Amino acid sequence: MKKILVTGGAGYIGAHTIIRLAGSGYEPVILDNFSNTDERVLKGLREILGRDVTLYRVNCTDREALDDVFRRERPDGVIHFAAYKAVAESVAEPLRYYHNNLLSLIHLLACMEVHGCHDLVFSSSCTVYGQPKQNPVTEQTPRLPANAPYGRTKQMGEDIITDFCAAHPDFRCALLRYFNPVGAHESGLIGELPYGVPGNLVPFLTQVAAGVRSELVVFGNDYGTSDGSCIRDYIHVMDLAEAHVAALGYIRSGNPGCAIFNLGQGLGHSVLDVIKTFTDVTGVKVSYRIGDRRPGDVEQIWADVALASQELRWKTTRTLSDALRDAWNWQVRLISESHSG
Repeated sequence: MKKILVTGGAGYIGAHTIIRLAGSGYEPVILDNFSNTDERVLKGLREILGRDVTLYRVNCTDREALDDVFRRERPDGVIHFAAYKAVAESVAEPLRYYHNNLLSLIHLLACMEVHGCHDLVFSSSCTVYGQPKQNPVTEQTPRLPANAPYGRTKQMGEDIITDFCAAHPDFRCALLRYFNPVGAHESGLIGELPYGVPGNLVPFLTQVAAGVRSELVVFGNDYGTSDGSCIRDYIHVMDLAEAHVAALGYIRSGNPGCAIFNLGQGLGHSVLDVIKTFTDVTGVKVSYRIGDRRPGDVEQIWADVALASQELRWKTTRTLSDALRDAWNWQVRLISESHSG
């Protein structure tokens, strides 16, 4: 059984990918410092998988601790999720983002080199495209200046890995540029669980719907879109998890160098459309108001996913409605647990 180290494996996307890795015959090992997630995810994983997953409480910026994990586990491959990810926060705290997101990657690659681990799936982002001149974007769409430090760390991360691959012909990597992950596991046992105020639309929306927060602010209604609000490509987190496992299989089958794939549903939905769809699916109305534009936001972007479909033999099977339903079921479970506890 091949052992896969998953950095940020207790996080939102990481935890869902752990489930798919285990179900595909891999032995996942979680590395996480719990800076932006909650230990409750471990209980959910245990219930879904019927067992515990090996866990190391390590920050990837700690080279010595990271090296110790490699020495103990000797992983066959790595999926690297661990990074700070809030666009607006990165604008306010750029040095924190550059230090964490880049140093962690550099230390990880150094450890992989020392310990002879050659396969990496890297969590990149559609933010590397900046504000594209046309949609949908393909993997050949030029990378434009990112709108925020978060996106620049992903651009730099891709460049670091590309240079590393050029210097190490036996190293194989998939750079996954994914769009907006939403939803939760269909069991309702795990889902997005950020600390503090959510930086993403859907968890904030579900918290407002549940009465945890008073109202949702739509950041701008004067963009050049059909209803004036920003447009994004929302992909169900379980579809995204399956894509990571497919990408791992792709590089492990011997495909050399760096491969780049867009991961999205291939459809654009506005913020106001997401709110309406949520109400249609759940029957719950959400209080919102229009606010100012948020620094760092791209006006509109969605993916062309033909390459991922062709090379990874992967495609999405879940809709935005499915994702919003699952996200709401997860939120309802959280409220229920807080009342019973």
